[in-house]
Amino acid sequence: MLLDALESQLVLVDYQERLMPAIFEGPQVLANARILAQVATALDVPVWGTEQNPSRLGANDAALRAACRRTLAKMQFSAAEEGLGEWLRPPARPQQGGNARSLPRHLQKPAQPQGGADARGSIVIAGCEAHVCLLQTALDLLEDEFEVWVVTDACGSRTERNRDAAFDRLAGAGAELVTTEMVAFEWLRGCEHEAFKDVLALIK
Repeated sequence: MLLDALESQLVLVDYQERLMPAIFEGPQVLANARILAQVATALDVPVWGTEQNPSRLGANDAALRAACRRTLAKMQFSAAEEGLGEWLRPPARPQQGGNARSLPRHLQKPAQPQGGADARGSIVIAGCEAHVCLLQTALDLLEDEFEVWVVTDACGSRTERNRDAAFDRLAGAGAELVTTEMVAFEWLRGCEHEAFKDVLALIK
């Protein structure tokens, strides 16, 4: 099963200015998150951000924040507890027109799928700390029946052990573990994609 850019959304969790200096391999984690955001923007994949208690931990990295459609300020560790799911799965659009039920079945419009026409059920997620906010958000999204893809090289914790324990638990819960380059090349699918050269330049 490969990622499809048309079915994907990107969620960037808590890359905050007062947190990142404490993150194991923080500079590389942040660099990969920036690549993800740029690739998503190039391929029209919606990007969302979260910030944990921003009055204490500061805002997200400016480049990431600029790439996000919206950024959710939260106090709960799981962004899903504070409404992220409603952003990722917008309400179904109401049926247009008059009393459609009075029409013969072959003339009725097909029912909208859950989430409306804009629904994208594959959530590519990365962030900090992997064993706290990232983990709890991802587990809640799985419970809400999203497909969850965790970008391991763009995730971090203060310690390597905590980060790796989060990955073990997420994999056991049904999340797919991927890397930044896996995501980029699966979204592209081939070298004939019009954004291939731009994305390749970002990765190199």
